Amino acid sequence: MQSPLTTVAIDAMSGDRGTAVIVDAVRRVLERRDNVHLLLVGDADTIMKHIGSKPLPEGRYTIVEADQVVTMEDTAAVALRNKKTSSMRIAINMVKEGRASAAVSAGNTGALMAISRFVLKTAPGIDRPAICTTIPAIDGHTHMLDLGANIDCSAEHLYQFACMGSILAEAVDGVKAPRVGLLNIGSEEIKGNEQVKDAAQLLGHSELNYIGFVEGNEIYTDKVDVVVCDGFVGNISLKTSEGVARMVSHYLKEEFKRNPLNKLIGLFALPILKAFRNRIDPRRYNGASLLGLQGVVIKSHGSADALAFANAIEIGLLAGDSDVPTMIASQLSTAETAA
Repeated sequence: MQSPLTTVAIDAMSGDRGTAVIVDAVRRVLERRDNVHLLLVGDADTIMKHIGSKPLPEGRYTIVEADQVVTMEDTAAVALRNKKTSSMRIAINMVKEGRASAAVSAGNTGALMAISRFVLKTAPGIDRPAICTTIPAIDGHTHMLDLGANIDCSAEHLYQFACMGSILAEAVDGVKAPRVGLLNIGSEEIKGNEQVKDAAQLLGHSELNYIGFVEGNEIYTDKVDVVVCDGFVGNISLKTSEGVARMVSHYLKEEFKRNPLNKLIGLFALPILKAFRNRIDPRRYNGASLLGLQGVVIKSHGSADALAFANAIEIGLLAGDSDVPTMIASQLSTAETAA
């Protein structure tokens, strides 16, 4: 018996690299999955031009016309008020209407969050949506949130982020009772600001598998599955990590090119270096979930290539199939009843 199709709406006009990359990513997903139907939202002529002479699998995709595009320069207010027929807005509308289980966009983050929150609304028990993504760790990866949607957070907001991150980790990774940690400047109870200390108290009395404070150098270990912080700290941590990864890669290339002997050593080490690069390749971790909404929305990095955008689509498929928004609402409702 064939499994039912999972439908995901794609903002085909988003991203720095244009529609060509998104069509290539769609092709990759459709070729390796036979239970998926993708809705390509955007200018039909542009999309068909990039499909070109290499057709996508027949009957596995639909082009949905949109006559506006949200640009990276648009403010959230402009995108929300003046671009109601944009590819981004229509993709999100399709989630609201039940025509898609998730929407994926590589567009303007502020606009995507504003439109998603307006159209889908926040889930019961959630004050603010949060941006959550995975980052490489020793035993696979770690979920981290918030990564920039909320600069100033209360203890209650951090508690809600922890609940959402735990549910996502269990739904997407199949991890039972994910280990949740609060990002802090030390592991001692006296460390940190008042919001973090108060959030620790809330988490300590919750049903979550709260393991206490974690420091920045523990994000990438096998100690924790979900790292919780406010958007200011999270965004800086993520960007710093990306910068360090680029620096390490740059230094390695420099050293292997330094002299003939190093070049020879580099040649022998090439398989190891490729494996290392693949393990920390940020493209494999592309796709951030906008958690706390009554629907699944995935934000891809604006500069994503086809491999990276395909990964964002895969995350949308997993989150949509698992119905993460309903799981979040259910758990928070149970927690409030117990309190």
